[in-house]
Amino acid sequence: MTAPTDFAGLLRQLLSGDVEFILVGGVAANVQGSARATYDVDVVYRRSPENLARLVAALSPFQPYLRGAPPGLPFTFDADTLRRGLNFTLTTTRGDIDLLGDVAGGGTYDELLPASEELPLFGSRCRLATVEALIRMKRAAGRPKDLEALAELEAVREERARH
Repeated sequence: MTAPTDFAGLLRQLLSGDVEFILVGGVAANVQGSARATYDVDVVYRRSPENLARLVAALSPFQPYLRGAPPGLPFTFDADTLRRGLNFTLTTTRGDIDLLGDVAGGGTYDELLPASEELPLFGSRCRLATVEALIRMKRAAGRPKDLEALAELEAVREERARH
């Protein structure tokens, strides 16, 4: 079992490293008003060579490793690995993080950017998916847990529309 995720620590590390990313998933839903528990950080990251280098520099101190992979399986967390892959589910010394180059219902960083907003989070400003974008992503994912979260996000949207 991995240690509980240090959401603030992981996000501050990405922000202080000038990594271009958009927060999605459960943490973004929490910031937008959801009360559901979440256990990892999900980010859609820009796949430019410069940003891959910044992402590796930011997360390397936390020893990223493929989540669920057997211990000792060779894995090198570097820009070349990120360039050759797309989506990575990782465990780190600060908890779990999913690096998404493309997300169902949201697309790539550049495609999702217009459906994101910058909000205060953990003493910084962080770019995250809007409620509407989160709803599209949950609907596209279609897993039972996403469909359950969808109802709550739709209620958040309706509540905001009333005010």
